[in-house]
Amino acid sequence: MTAMISYIFLQHYWWIIVSLLASLLVFLMFVQGGQTMIFRLPANDGQKTMIINALGRKWEFTFTTLVTFGGAFFASFPLFYATSFGGAYWVWIAILFSFIIQAVAYEFRSKPANLLGTRTFDIFLYMNGALGPLLIGTAVATFFTGSYFSLNYMNHVKWATPFGGLEALLNGKNVALGLAVLFLTKTNGLLYIMNSIEDEDLIGRSHKKLIFNAIAFLAFFLIFLFSILLSKGFAVNPDGTVVMENYKYLHNFIQMPVVLILFLAGVVSVLWGIGTTIFKGSRKGIWFTGAGTVVVVFSLFLVAGFNNTAFYPSVFDLNSSLTISNAASSKFTLKTMMYVSFIIPVVIAYIWYAWRAINIKKITVDEMNGEEHKY
Repeated sequence: MTAMISYIFLQHYWWIIVSLLASLLVFLMFVQGGQTMIFRLPANDGQKTMIINALGRKWEFTFTTLVTFGGAFFASFPLFYATSFGGAYWVWIAILFSFIIQAVAYEFRSKPANLLGTRTFDIFLYMNGALGPLLIGTAVATFFTGSYFSLNYMNHVKWATPFGGLEALLNGKNVALGLAVLFLTKTNGLLYIMNSIEDEDLIGRSHKKLIFNAIAFLAFFLIFLFSILLSKGFAVNPDGTVVMENYKYLHNFIQMPVVLILFLAGVVSVLWGIGTTIFKGSRKGIWFTGAGTVVVVFSLFLVAGFNNTAFYPSVFDLNSSLTISNAASSKFTLKTMMYVSFIIPVVIAYIWYAWRAINIKKITVDEMNGEEHKY
């Protein structure tokens, strides 16, 4: 059986795994979205403490998933890491810095006599919440719009601009996805707060902010979606050359109907979660928007990498573009890692168990007043 596993199968298998981890990461960034609310959403310090502790009990899930996603991407498609980190380093440095200050903030925010003061750490949380999703969304958008790099015969990267990847912020499509991810995390963050905290005033205030953030998310997401569906994409010929193809990503959806069905189902799930919360007062919308987020992001990653598509295209030198074929690790490495990946369901089951154990009781003011350890 082992001998029958082809190199092409392994490459596609690992793109699926990477796509799944990316989609879980985007969902778990509701923590970042919630952090952007800590200054304007709560009416008093008690409500702020409840919000930060509700999010603080989940931030490690997000951080761990980010590290796992990065490790899986590096091990399975190392040329992407070498190219992206070798050229677009300022973007990745900014993203990593924002997550580092988040970890520091949760660790030291409530420590007695901390040198920087509680408000400084709250600003750190806000910075991570705003910059992390925005920059990650902008970076992922370059999977569809392209970056400015070239590779020589030794795969040494040359970046064609002096801005180290920050030039992606000058592309309207990239910024549209960055803002869509930011407002999605805000929307999911509000839904999570409404689901996990027992405070009627805070729930009412979250409900009001949900409407604006959900509309903003939908607007920016539709702008990005239609802009890529109606523009040229990066197609890979049988000989490995990369060419521009009209409506490439629209063709990908049409030619992969299962992915299209998944995408549409995810969109419906997100809209249902938002709608039942706004119009019916449900406090379980996070489960629908969360599941929908995972499915939509997963589908977009498949569209970016499957069906003879360059997942990390170069607009500077088309044939330096990366595909799941030319950027993948060796067959031996991918096969070995495939066996290790079989423990992923066990890890997911543990996360689900830990999540339920943490959330078995909603956070209240009385709990925060009597809590010995709080963020």
